[in-house]
Amino acid sequence: MVNIRYAKNNFELGENQSVLDCLTDRGVPVPFSCRSGVCQTCLMRATGGTTPPEASQQGLKDTLKLQNYFLACVCHPTADLEAALPDDDDIQAVIPATVKSLELLNPDIMHVVLECHAPIEYRAGQFINLFQDPSLGRSYSLASVPHEDDHLHLHVRRLPQGRVSGWIHEELRPGQTVRIRGPGGDCFYTPGNAEQGLVLIGTGSGLAPLYGIIRDALGQGHTGPIRLFHGSRDLNGLYLTGELHDLVKQYPNFDYVPCLSGEAIPHNFATGRAHDVAFRHIPNLKNWRIFLCGHPEMVNMAKKNAFLAGASMKDIHADAFNVSQSS
Repeated sequence: MVNIRYAKNNFELGENQSVLDCLTDRGVPVPFSCRSGVCQTCLMRATGGTTPPEASQQGLKDTLKLQNYFLACVCHPTADLEAALPDDDDIQAVIPATVKSLELLNPDIMHVVLECHAPIEYRAGQFINLFQDPSLGRSYSLASVPHEDDHLHLHVRRLPQGRVSGWIHEELRPGQTVRIRGPGGDCFYTPGNAEQGLVLIGTGSGLAPLYGIIRDALGQGHTGPIRLFHGSRDLNGLYLTGELHDLVKQYPNFDYVPCLSGEAIPHNFATGRAHDVAFRHIPNLKNWRIFLCGHPEMVNMAKKNAFLAGASMKDIHADAFNVSQSS
């Protein structure tokens, strides 16, 4: 007998029955469409028990496979499996963390370093939720790298009338305790194709996850070309330029192109928006892996252009930042 545990309830899996059929037959509202493992509407995540069968992960990005995601309609486990929907907050606990340091990286972006009170497993480039109070939190990407950085590193851009970002910039102090939940997201580096070219395009604080992904890839011995294009309107929007130029000197396969879209562009800076500059530099993206982080309009446009330039959709990893006034 095989049991499927979902939302603290156990359901016995019938003979030749998929996880999707097992749950929906008992009234559990799991979304689905094709029932053949194509549309990925029934995506779930194994949170305990056996590892999802390989056949139930066909077609998924490697980043999702590593987090034990599977397609419920074609999942036939042979041992007990605990499952949750991707957006089920109950599978992640809220844990406290101490603010170790706060430092402005440029006039609008605060470097926040957090020491967790309990271990947290994450991959560079994922995000966590940081709460100002139990009902008010925002998602921030991780610039830190496990096993390289002792604590979690965030780059928080202050937004006009931003409730959480304003609180972080104006009121948060080292030594205070905050609450976080996570990690989440599939915008991170996966080993296994060390010679593949990587293109990373970001705007503003979208550099945070890209900085983590780059250091993670280099630390894991990635040998293919790694190209970073970070954009802003003017010089004030760029940051970590010294650290990135140091990486260029240290690793011959890494290149950094700072991009400015405003007027009077200084020497040694590319002119134009980051994604436009990137596609001018690398017009053919077939077999390249793409990471896109920052303003939603940039991410959506770059995702479309990357596909048209030959990149496979499974190799395009995107993290669009919410730039609403309430952030």
